[in-house]
Amino acid sequence: MSSAPKKSEKDMMMSTMVVQQGWRPDNHNYRNLKEFFPFYMSQHANRTCRRLHFIGTTVGLVMAVAAVVTQTWWLLAVAIVQGYAWAWIGHFGFEHNKPATFKYPWLSYLGDWKMWWQILTGKIAW
Repeated sequence: MSSAPKKSEKDMMMSTMVVQQGWRPDNHNYRNLKEFFPFYMSQHANRTCRRLHFIGTTVGLVMAVAAVVTQTWWLLAVAIVQGYAWAWIGHFGFEHNKPATFKYPWLSYLGDWKMWWQILTGKIAW
């Protein structure tokens, strides 16, 4: 006799599992930002982390605009460093996870801007 549950029996382990919103297997390949964004937000659950992202993105944007206006092109590199430095402090210091940009650089970049816009417009609380 097999001890495995019959097809009609409920597997209690499966019925009590909680899967975090946006979770995908490690080898999942996201096709677009719409599919990726729930995972992205699950990696930014900590409010301080989100705030540091917002600050870093804003500082980076201001520096990039200043670089173009003044034609001081080295400021573009500083703008990129500023954006990522604030975000990584948020991840390593507050969120305690590895930034998604290491695995999904383009989608993470787009996710940063989407989250920034949603914070700016009040869709995500400051």
